[in-house]
Amino acid sequence: MDEQFAQTLKHLRLWGVVTHWEEYVALAEQADGSPLRFLRHVLEEESSRHTENARRLRLLRAKIPDPWRMETFPFERQPNLNKKRLLALYDAFEYMEKHHNFCFIGPTGVGKTSLATAFLIQAIERGYRGRYVLFSDLINELFHSIADHSEAQVLGRYLAYDPLHIDELGYVEMEPTQVGLFFTLMHKRHRQKCTLITSNLGFSEWGSFLKNAHLTAALIDRLTENSYVINMSKCRSLRPVLQGKGEA
Repeated sequence: MDEQFAQTLKHLRLWGVVTHWEEYVALAEQADGSPLRFLRHVLEEESSRHTENARRLRLLRAKIPDPWRMETFPFERQPNLNKKRLLALYDAFEYMEKHHNFCFIGPTGVGKTSLATAFLIQAIERGYRGRYVLFSDLINELFHSIADHSEAQVLGRYLAYDPLHIDELGYVEMEPTQVGLFFTLMHKRHRQKCTLITSNLGFSEWGSFLKNAHLTAALIDRLTENSYVINMSKCRSLRPVLQGKGEA
């Protein structure tokens, strides 16, 4: 391949053709089919590479600490979990099109994060741009945005994710300004984007860290009005199974 042609392929971002050029030349010389069929084969392979690279990049940018998938969740060790219902919601995939929320509520180690991550990864692998974030990190980012007046940019970034997985909600206490910004984010995502939340605290305990009865009630109302609440309070700890996989 001459350098000028190589530069043309790179300009068109046909990296697969550049990498596999010699292979394609040899294949073309041996092929007994039509030129159109051969060209279609090359372009279809390049399209598949672009799709796979885009999928990997979306997963990387989602910053998911542990890539749990529904197929690997140990349902057999969680008899109090409604497996049939969860799989029905997962397989139907309506939570993205209808912008449903998920709230996984239960004690540490029962599999909340693992299940929420499975829904997040499914959406990403189907072409959506999603993100995982710890609640404490999100709150800190919102708080620091006030100092440099970048609230609109930070909110805009988190509003763009579909879905957004907010993990371990309730581990940190919040200042009034943080509560206000978090409520604004949830309010603007309401019925527009899918949000996945995990928390060790039941809804009746959210006031302990939000410290604003009015906004707490309004937030819970929005989160539950168009959502699936997965109550895992009676589930058992899976720590021995999930050890080394992060918070469950």
